[in-house]
Amino acid sequence: MAMDAQVTARRLRAITGELSELFYERDDVVRTLTVAMLAGQHSLVLGPPGTAKSELARELTGRIEHANYWEILLSKFTAPTRMFGPIDVGALSRGEYRQIFDGRATTAHIAFIDEIFKCSTAALNETLGLLNERIYHPENGGEPIHCPLISAITASNELPTGDDSAAIYDRLLVRLEVGYLADPSNFAGLVRSAVAAPAAPVRTTVELTELQQVVTDVVPAVGVPDPIVDAVCTLRAALRRKELIASDRRWRQSVRLLQASAFLDGREQVEEGDLSTLTHVLWDSPAQRPTVEREVLQLVNPDAKEALDLADAIEELEAELDAKAGQSREALSDWAIREAITKLNKAGKKLEKLHKETRAAGRSTAAVERVITRRRAVHARVLTEALGMDASIVQAQL
Repeated sequence: MAMDAQVTARRLRAITGELSELFYERDDVVRTLTVAMLAGQHSLVLGPPGTAKSELARELTGRIEHANYWEILLSKFTAPTRMFGPIDVGALSRGEYRQIFDGRATTAHIAFIDEIFKCSTAALNETLGLLNERIYHPENGGEPIHCPLISAITASNELPTGDDSAAIYDRLLVRLEVGYLADPSNFAGLVRSAVAAPAAPVRTTVELTELQQVVTDVVPAVGVPDPIVDAVCTLRAALRRKELIASDRRWRQSVRLLQASAFLDGREQVEEGDLSTLTHVLWDSPAQRPTVEREVLQLVNPDAKEALDLADAIEELEAELDAKAGQSREALSDWAIREAITKLNKAGKKLEKLHKETRAAGRSTAAVERVITRRRAVHARVLTEALGMDASIVQAQL
């Protein structure tokens, strides 16, 4: 990898680190959005209102210096001309029918499209043309305009319901779920950030020309060795046995994600750990995501099965905590002391041991670390909700 590409990769890693510090519990989301951008692919952030979807997207896209950035909130009444260029009234008065493209989707390098599935029927075909072929057909029927779009981040509070929006959904390669903060200590940090004077954040950026060079030339040159090809074929077969079938196009586009993941880590070849990115690609409904995640992670890392089994046990404990809502503090405390804390402590020791073994074997620790973070969040909930401990005290103990 050329020296300038290595510098760009380091800057992008710095950006992901800075954003992970700014947005609690969003490490995987930040990295995956960055990988999608490097692959020249589009992404969807799916979650309820108030989960910082827009803010995160703006913060990431704002790190690309000298890029044309375009943002829009769609509705069923959004006209194509509002997205791609309004009519030039001055030209119209002279009998010329022209559009003004500056500052619209037609000139954007990076885009953020909120409420993507509310795209109007009138704008559907042009939006698909932008996402698929990066072209726009002008209102006057002239030659198609080639758009410089590298990547679009889209957001929605809900999944698509009609055929029109489903067509757009199919074109969004990366799909990420976000929810409200799970860890009470992170929530306490969020509250503090609302009242404390913010420190001037470190703000690493990359130049548009650097990003374009990486997307066009460097990422496609990252090697994909035969064992990775075999692993992808194995994964496809495993998912098909579970009746989870992705299109050939989606699988083919996923290869560029694997290359982008390797580049972001500063490598010239894809490794097994990069396959974890496919967790965010190969499902259609959120209910399918855990199955995809299990199949992907078990392929990536033999240790993942034990980690995922522990994750299931932790999820069961959290569901039990939710079911006990409304019970007396005495009953909750008794359950926490007799059962929940003991199980969580045992899970913590097993995960710590598994993390050390995985690292010593030179394998990716990402799956184990994700479960460790989940255990910490559930442990904090038990301490605050069942035992009544203050979140600040919990944060210091965990």
